[in-house]
Amino acid sequence: MPAFMNLIQLPTDRNIRYLLVILAAIMALMAISLGGTFFSLSNLQSMSSQLPLLGIFALAMAVCMLTGGINLSIIATTNACSLVMASIITQSPDSGLMLMAALAAGLATAVVVGLANGFLIAYIGVSPILATLGMMTFINGLNVLLSGGSVISGFPDVLLFLGNGDILGIPTPLIFFGTFAFGLWVILEHTALGRAIYLIGSNEKASRFSGINTQKSLVYVYMISSILCWLAAIIMMAKFNSAKAGYGESYLLVAILASVLGGINPDGGFGRIIGIFLALVVLQALESGLNLLGVSSYLTMALWGGILIVFIGLQQYKS
Repeated sequence: MPAFMNLIQLPTDRNIRYLLVILAAIMALMAISLGGTFFSLSNLQSMSSQLPLLGIFALAMAVCMLTGGINLSIIATTNACSLVMASIITQSPDSGLMLMAALAAGLATAVVVGLANGFLIAYIGVSPILATLGMMTFINGLNVLLSGGSVISGFPDVLLFLGNGDILGIPTPLIFFGTFAFGLWVILEHTALGRAIYLIGSNEKASRFSGINTQKSLVYVYMISSILCWLAAIIMMAKFNSAKAGYGESYLLVAILASVLGGINPDGGFGRIIGIFLALVVLQALESGLNLLGVSSYLTMALWGGILIVFIGLQQYKS
């Protein structure tokens, strides 16, 4: 057990400890207010089916923030991928070949957007916030122009299963989120690219002078972010059984909030996947509990912001 604790660095990770304390406080309040209702199997399954979509957006945002950047085009990219895939699937909803072609086209769309963002930031020198803001506006315009702003619906059952099904009681979106989060953890913690990402976030010039190909690494980062958007597009299509240009816009700021609350330094260089996961559990537990209590969703958003302020205050107080 001590070796395990040392491995995940819980005793020394201040952000993780704060999140665990906040989560324990929320659980205690919900237990007092709602009793067993909050911890019922149906509520836990509901929470675990809602968490993955925001979780994937948070990962897509966090991997860019670790380099000191940001990706404001994650929602626009997701909608572009879903519209491309939906347009192909609805040509022949019962065709497995058409489904595979649609998934490949969606992935290709994500890669193109990631390459464009990475090229603008790494090779042209555009700041990440301006490059991705421009890309967001450009893609949003194309999404509405090409789809006419209409809803595309009517997907096969196998696709709907990805967003609404379960395997041994575990929601399939949660399995996808866990798999991709683990993959991103492996990249960040155990590969040369992961070390380059943290070093670029800490000091990009020093990283370049030390021999790291920072431009190539940044392109990879924004491609990874876009590929996560492709996964989010699949889950969103399956959940809504439709695709539309304006879906998911409220997730953008919440993804930034979840990343910062998870301990990702907005200036880059610091942050861990487990912190993001705990932040997502905190946000989801608070939202679910307040929904059961019949509290306004606007108050939930206000409390999310309050938790972030408390979290940042604790960080600054200790430092």
